[in-house]
Amino acid sequence: MEYNTQREKMFIPEYGRNVQKMIDYAITIEDREERNRTARFIVSVMANMHPALRETNDFEHKLWDHMHIMADYKLDVDGPFDKPEAQLVKEHPDRIPYSEDHIRYKHYGKNMEKMIQAAIEMEEGEEKSALVTIIANHMKKSYLNWNRDAVSDGLIIKQLDDLSDNQLHLAQDVELTDSSILVPPQKRSKKKKQSPKNNNPRRRNYSQRY
Repeated sequence: MEYNTQREKMFIPEYGRNVQKMIDYAITIEDREERNRTARFIVSVMANMHPALRETNDFEHKLWDHMHIMADYKLDVDGPFDKPEAQLVKEHPDRIPYSEDHIRYKHYGKNMEKMIQAAIEMEEGEEKSALVTIIANHMKKSYLNWNRDAVSDGLIIKQLDDLSDNQLHLAQDVELTDSSILVPPQKRSKKKKQSPKNNNPRRRNYSQRY
């Protein structure tokens, strides 16, 4: 008995061993026209095995690329698409670097710090004062989403001063929005009282006997 672990490794095992054998056979065909016909037949078999690929725009291109990959790029045929380059297929994508920016208050996020920096760079005036108020209210809402307990306006103002390096200040007559408006309390679902069912077979219904 021959086990799969003893066989040659398949490049794309999703198509199965039989498709791999057909591609290996197509490589050995000397007549070019017959080899082209065999390649087109193999692509049609691969398409029937994975009909979901038909929903993509370039499904046929993918099938031809898969066939060349499974042939280890040794199949010389006149296909409708250029043969993929082995070096490009085997290359690993560049690693995406992680952001190393330090966030002082993680529950506010980096975007909040960017908004505060944009407000710092604005010229003094009503528009800047309005933006500072919006930022403070948004900070309060973000804080309450992170911690449902009540938060004092003084704490929000202190953290705004800290994030802006003491460059942004709320106007003295400005009051922040109430916590109940920013984050409404969650409604508890009321459970319906289920009436007890008379499932005791030993309980007698005397009203039916008399």
